[in-house]
Amino acid sequence: MSIVVTGATGHLGRHVVEQLLEKVPADQVTAVVRTPEKVADLAERGVKIATADYNTPETFDGLFAAGDKVLLISGNEFDKGRVGQHQVVINAAKAADVALLAYTSAPGTLTAALADDHRGTEKALLESGLPYALLRNGWYHENYTENLAPVLQYNAVTHAAGEGRVSSASRADYAAAAVAVLTGEGHENQTYELGGDVAWNFTEYAAELSRQTGKEIANNAVSVEAFAGILTGAGLPEPLAATLAGVDASVEKGELVVDSGDLSRLTGRPTTPLADAIAAALKG
Repeated sequence: MSIVVTGATGHLGRHVVEQLLEKVPADQVTAVVRTPEKVADLAERGVKIATADYNTPETFDGLFAAGDKVLLISGNEFDKGRVGQHQVVINAAKAADVALLAYTSAPGTLTAALADDHRGTEKALLESGLPYALLRNGWYHENYTENLAPVLQYNAVTHAAGEGRVSSASRADYAAAAVAVLTGEGHENQTYELGGDVAWNFTEYAAELSRQTGKEIANNAVSVEAFAGILTGAGLPEPLAATLAGVDASVEKGELVVDSGDLSRLTGRPTTPLADAIAAALKG
């Protein structure tokens, strides 16, 4: 039996593998990657490396074995038909009769276009008949804290979320929940709504940035259309800009507030405060 992590070179996947190695022997972990060179360090530590690509279905032939627990990390190629990509993994897992397929989804409350691929994948997974775990990850702190350069350049947080709140948590928090499901028992056919313990709004975010930087960071709320235009002007493709602006519209509606407590329950600890993520980003 192996614990198999797809997308293992991504930000979340790397966290999951590192945390798995704290719980299980390395030879019980398989990292699925497109570029093996990126995980040479993991191979040296004894992790099994499998090379496969969501866009090339045959690369998943024989990759899984009966009894495996698989974490399907959602792809980030928004223009490649992600449901079809994910279906490749579901089909291979079904053919192998894996013990569990966990999928990193989006909050059940989210209606933004970003959620469409997740709902489609959830439907495909449920129809497969496989034992599943839906890890409906909320927003990541890093979605904001890894993009501080323009904020600090212009001394403003620009968004289209109004006074909406976000229950974000760190990637490490969401990874810890995935590890708990992959290494624990009784998670079959469960859906977890995952989010940070404390929801915040952009007024509070700008205030915390001001406190930590010693600069006056303004809270610059704009319309969804204006925000999409700003993102396009910064070089993002129009479809992606529209998708991200749509997420802010969902934030304003309260769709990224997750108050289930599932994340801290699964990990056995409080989620990482936003202030800690800001501090880490400013140090980095």
